[in-house]
Amino acid sequence: MAQFFPTRTTCRFDTPGERRLAERLEKKLEDDYLCWFNIPVGPKALQPDFVVMHPLRGVLVLEVKDWKLDTIQSMDRGQAKIFADGLLKTQKNPMMQARAYAMEVVIMLQRDPALKQPAGSPRAGNLIMPFGWGVVLTAITRKQFEGTDLAEVLNPQQVLFQDEMTETVDAEVFQQRLWDMFHHVFPCQLSLPQIDRVRYHLYPEIRVNALPGQFGLFSDADAPLPSLIKVMDLQQEQLARSLGEGHRVIHGAAGSGKTMILGYRCAHLAQVSSKPVLVLCYNKSLAGRLQQVLAERGLSEKVVVRNFHAWCSDMLTAFNVDRPDHKLSINAKMAQMVENTIDGVDRGQIPRAQYAAVLIDEGHDFQPEWFKLVVQMIDPESNSLLVLYDDAQSIYRGKGGKSSLHFSFASVGVQAQGRTTILRLNYRNTVEVLSVARAFAMELLTARDAAEDGVPIVAPQSAGRRGAFPELLRCESDWQEHNCIVERIRDEHGQGRALNDMAVIYRSTAQAQRIERALSEAGIAFASGQSAKGRGALYGSEDAVKIVSMHSSKGLEFGLVLIPNLGEMPKKGEDEADEARLLYVAMTRAIDRLVMTYREPSSFTRRIQDSIGSVRQHLDEMDSQKAVG
Repeated sequence: MAQFFPTRTTCRFDTPGERRLAERLEKKLEDDYLCWFNIPVGPKALQPDFVVMHPLRGVLVLEVKDWKLDTIQSMDRGQAKIFADGLLKTQKNPMMQARAYAMEVVIMLQRDPALKQPAGSPRAGNLIMPFGWGVVLTAITRKQFEGTDLAEVLNPQQVLFQDEMTETVDAEVFQQRLWDMFHHVFPCQLSLPQIDRVRYHLYPEIRVNALPGQFGLFSDADAPLPSLIKVMDLQQEQLARSLGEGHRVIHGAAGSGKTMILGYRCAHLAQVSSKPVLVLCYNKSLAGRLQQVLAERGLSEKVVVRNFHAWCSDMLTAFNVDRPDHKLSINAKMAQMVENTIDGVDRGQIPRAQYAAVLIDEGHDFQPEWFKLVVQMIDPESNSLLVLYDDAQSIYRGKGGKSSLHFSFASVGVQAQGRTTILRLNYRNTVEVLSVARAFAMELLTARDAAEDGVPIVAPQSAGRRGAFPELLRCESDWQEHNCIVERIRDEHGQGRALNDMAVIYRSTAQAQRIERALSEAGIAFASGQSAKGRGALYGSEDAVKIVSMHSSKGLEFGLVLIPNLGEMPKKGEDEADEARLLYVAMTRAIDRLVMTYREPSSFTRRIQDSIGSVRQHLDEMDSQKAVG
């Protein structure tokens, strides 16, 4: 079965013929066929009906017409005069239309040297794959066509007819009709990187931004072609394009691209919605950075990004609802703020249906009553809700160590039945970093299935990128530990890594204060997330190392992550499983390099040391087997 973008069931077909052809393409083609329906192609945003690609065949552009014979008044090579809605209209000859789309695709792809035939080959300089174009006449049979003179302006070999796309048509015969549309056929075997390069050029919106702190979002379409192409994987692209109306839930492992998909969805909704779009998360640092990224894209007027409690505060202020007593503790004040917001909505003082859509990142940190509140904020006409979560990263846990999501979505108004997706592949971390983090938190990450409306723990799977092993360094003193961190930052910066791409992730406020002093004395610019204001503005205009807590690091990522004072974990008085989750979250923030330091050993330092040793042995054995093979 071919892969469709968007999924066929979410495509918005203009005609019955388009729907019927899509069904045939999906069911009559094998799994390695890729089909895009009605998606703008390249910088000119041309919009062919279908683009079909196969690694052994090449790329084919199809234009679909539901015309009947009596619809066509006349046609020449340039245009067709047809009867539509009782009027005589002039349209482009569909074959010329398909050819124009196909040639634009070819010209665009040939600009990439990696997609051209090598020098010295018989077809040097040409595209590495065959290409073709054709017309699908969904309401005319081949026999009817042969009874006309239309063959003079529509090459019969490049036309698929009504009787050749029936439900009972043989799959091989159907495929052969498609590939007969190619003028030149030659051997072709596209590799996965080459397929990704084709997708990179055809659909710029799926490019992954490699710059630090961007969540992979909004790569510059006009930037020079990078040496390392990064695009959404096929599951991510299909998911991003298929998020239609209704409630959607994505279960995603750390580093699987959840926030990137959320940003893609925001950009789409901002274009098509009249009401604002609301993005909520728990983490102030994540909310602040995501707000900056979307603002840089020009979406701040249509997309509101807030951490949950800040949004509740906004609601109380905007609609003149009583605020919590300022004498209360921070936790009591936050709880009262949520309760007052819920009461305000129940009384009608705070209006419902304020937003065209609500998107929730870090849903694993949300309480049941928060979901019940937020669902009411969605306009029933659009009814658009997206919830993203990873229960393995649930670091704000209730009594008994249970995460907040031990309940069904249906019980809180989230209608996710039949609209859930699991993302398992981790693209953020190297094999070494992810393997050590997983080995450390093995019991935590034991994959747990759940009913579709429940909450599984998704064990992350590596995308296979290799790198340096995580380091666990024992230091003799505070000074040596701080000096180690300073020197690692200086070394990475000297090798070209931006300070923005480095973070020191701490467990306690005292650790943060010591790190701030060490970096200040070393003359290294830093941005600290100790205060609420600092967490919301980590990414200022200055290139600076980020100093963030383990709690606040969730959702962020950095090329180099330094975790000091590991010997102080697990923290006294805290549940060891919760502490393990925190450290797992901190470790999986590292894209390339992970350095951990300690003075006195603890159960965690010993577990990390054992994890590094076992992973190193396992990967060495795997590498040896590959070398022998």
